[in-house]
Amino acid sequence: METANAKPIECRLMVIGAGMAGMAAALFAARRGISTVQAGLTGETLYASGLFDLYGVSHGNPRELIDDPWQGLKQLKQNYPEHPLCRVSTHQIRSAIDLVTDFLGDAGHPYTGYPNKNARLITPVGTIKRTFRVPETMWAGVKALEEKAPCLIVDIQGLRGFSATQILSTLKPSWLDLKSASIDLPWENRLGPKYAEHIARGIEVETARRELADAIRPHLGQVKYVGLPAILGIHDSEGVRRDLQQMLGRPVFEIPTMPPAISGIRLKEAFESHLPPLGVQSFYHHTVHTIHRRANGRFVLELGSTEPEITVEADNVLLATGRFLGKGLVAERQGIREALMDLPVCQPENRSCWHRQQFLDPKGHSINFAGIEVDDRFRPMNPGGQAVYGNLFAAGSILAHQDWIRTKSGTGLAVATAYGAIEAMVNGFTDR
Repeated sequence: METANAKPIECRLMVIGAGMAGMAAALFAARRGISTVQAGLTGETLYASGLFDLYGVSHGNPRELIDDPWQGLKQLKQNYPEHPLCRVSTHQIRSAIDLVTDFLGDAGHPYTGYPNKNARLITPVGTIKRTFRVPETMWAGVKALEEKAPCLIVDIQGLRGFSATQILSTLKPSWLDLKSASIDLPWENRLGPKYAEHIARGIEVETARRELADAIRPHLGQVKYVGLPAILGIHDSEGVRRDLQQMLGRPVFEIPTMPPAISGIRLKEAFESHLPPLGVQSFYHHTVHTIHRRANGRFVLELGSTEPEITVEADNVLLATGRFLGKGLVAERQGIREALMDLPVCQPENRSCWHRQQFLDPKGHSINFAGIEVDDRFRPMNPGGQAVYGNLFAAGSILAHQDWIRTKSGTGLAVATAYGAIEAMVNGFTDR
């Protein structure tokens, strides 16, 4: 099929996918001075909590909560060497996380955390979650929880998916100085139904922040901290938080909300706005329609929104298309297949082995460990254990032998394997 551009775009690397792994890979490549084209749909990022989980629950059975992720990863490498995180060194993982959080800080979304332990913070249902890096807007909540200090949790009437009363009922037995309040926002009522994005964008205006502070102030009493749903702006959330904190005279923090979340919108817009100036040629509303490999080893890809519009020729391809949600893997009656290149998929023997009898079985479901098996250079392998192509790489949740949801390691897996793949591409010999 003839495409719109007569002359193909040529690059050293084509990144397929615009979730966290794809964005991280594009960032790492750009920092290395590699000419990079990226295509994919960024909608998946909207489901991100904004937290950077590295390793919060042990892989395998029994499951244990992890306070020191580095010690946990050391144990993982001893017990489950086939896990993708075992293919990257501790130094590489630290570098990957630092590069991504520094990038986001420069984009107006600073992150913080402890060097060698997970932080504990409140979830929107009142449970406690361990995570490695936290948006600066949420850090005061980590400190409030550690201190069990007098704290006010505030929700907004009419905003669905966040209940201060529910958080209070879950945490009150172990946090006696916790109270809740439900407030109304007169300025938001003028806009009709309450949507988190409306509130977040509206609150970037100072007069709206003052109205919010005025609504909270009568409920303060002797509290030392104030927690709100994550609605404190889109582009300068930390600046909005600091301003509100000054108005209220005590630390203010955000609590993650149910997806699709404002924290996901922040990540999406940060990557979309700040990767192209680094040299990444991005097609965020395009997918790859066809891909084939020439005799000289170069890949030819056709991109487009609904049909092929752009041709790209790349020396290397990195596949970061995700699992079932991202449509990198497709579950069919005959089994699980990789959607774009029909790569071999490591999977259970048949459908009857996909799931266990109990939904919450502590051993997890086998289908969640399915994916692309890679070598130590993150190149997809064939059933014989050889790289399918020397210049094809894969990263992120599409990789086999991991269950990132159960182990609370989604961002860690994405950025660490993306970093490992880019390093392998740069430092290794690409045998086409």
